[in-house]
Amino acid sequence: MDRSNFNRQFILGITLVSAMGGLLFGYDYVVIGGAKPFYERYFEITNSPHLQGWAMSCALIGCLIGALVSGYLTDRFGRKKPLILAAFLFTIAAIGTGAFNSFNLFILFRLIGGLGIGLASAVSPMYIAEISPASMRGRLVSINQLTIVIGILAAQIVNYLIAEKVPEGASDLTILNSWNGQTGWRWMFWAGTFPALAFFALSFFIPESPRFLAKSGNWSAATRILKQIGGTQYAQEAQTEIASTLHGNSSKIDWKSLTSAKVRPILILGIVLAVFQQWCGINVIFNYAEEIFSSAGYSVNDMLFNIVITGTVNLVFCLIAMRMVDSWGRRKLMLLGSLGLAMIFFFLGATYYFELKGVAILALVMLAIATYSMTLAPITWVILSEIFPNSIRGAAMAIATTSLWIACFVLTYTFPILNKLLHASGTFWLYALICIFGYLFILKRLPETKGKSLEEIENKLTR
Repeated sequence: MDRSNFNRQFILGITLVSAMGGLLFGYDYVVIGGAKPFYERYFEITNSPHLQGWAMSCALIGCLIGALVSGYLTDRFGRKKPLILAAFLFTIAAIGTGAFNSFNLFILFRLIGGLGIGLASAVSPMYIAEISPASMRGRLVSINQLTIVIGILAAQIVNYLIAEKVPEGASDLTILNSWNGQTGWRWMFWAGTFPALAFFALSFFIPESPRFLAKSGNWSAATRILKQIGGTQYAQEAQTEIASTLHGNSSKIDWKSLTSAKVRPILILGIVLAVFQQWCGINVIFNYAEEIFSSAGYSVNDMLFNIVITGTVNLVFCLIAMRMVDSWGRRKLMLLGSLGLAMIFFFLGATYYFELKGVAILALVMLAIATYSMTLAPITWVILSEIFPNSIRGAAMAIATTSLWIACFVLTYTFPILNKLLHASGTFWLYALICIFGYLFILKRLPETKGKSLEEIENKLTR
């Protein structure tokens, strides 16, 4: 296929709109980290590790539900309508989280935001993969991770700009009665309303996935969109490939196919990669920045600035990943990331064990984030969006994404407990061990998928 025939402007436009789900995913997921020192004082939960863990991880329950129902919604209603629903949920959550004085209502709207994250995390990369030509798919799906990273950095910058300077040695009561403790943390959540409304409005203007339309028997609409993407010849070739992988036209989930001997190994591969992306441990740095940096001797003000630095590193190395994913390939980057993180976490644990402070820990944290952002963070989503067969992609993606959010909940909820039992050193050594197991699994089970159409990947994995 002549790449010059691709309508790059059209492809990039609908990719960016869909990837706004990633932007809101990143913002809503991370904004709570900067607000944490203030809402915890406001709701008087600073002395309760379990309520702290619940406040931080409750959104993940919504993520689980959103990811779980995404399979039904995408197979029943397509990819576009669930994206619109996710945008609506993000908007409601952004407004509601900061609007009330009740801890229970705070939790409720965090759960609603989690529903949006769960939906967007499954649907956005899947939609992008299904509208992308094979030669561009890695980079285009990585745009979703790029917007997640931009959302993370935006939340970190917003938190830093909103928060007033906290006096050195300020007591909990002083922080509670400050502007940060009463109002500032609310604006950190409210700022997410603006991109959420933009995502909601723009989602009405993107087309439905041509592969979903074909699966539903609407070949004329699928052909029209494929022609918009790559012209008549591309549409004809794509139609032939898509038709070869579909067995009947149905919008119902084929649960029997999900458990078949051919599909089961692929589903297990997706689940393990999804769980590993979380259990490698990097997300605790974003969610528990206060604990990690305070253990290294940093103040609250330094912590908020350091978070912005981590977000900037995250963004830069995600851009590097986008340049490499379609040249180096998925497998090499996943192996590099898992082994690299194992080594970094070993040394990070050692710095805590020997009670080193300041720049040594900050440098290792930056290196860990750089490694993750260039490898496991974007590449896992690329792989999940392309390894599942066309006929069951929605349901399989839902199962893998649900597994990811279960793993994320376990990681987020258990970190304060592990940190208390094993201390920071033991906790990071545990994550290093998990990364070693992840490396061995990827080495043995993950094939390379770069440069192949979704249908070629399906034929290779289901032989």
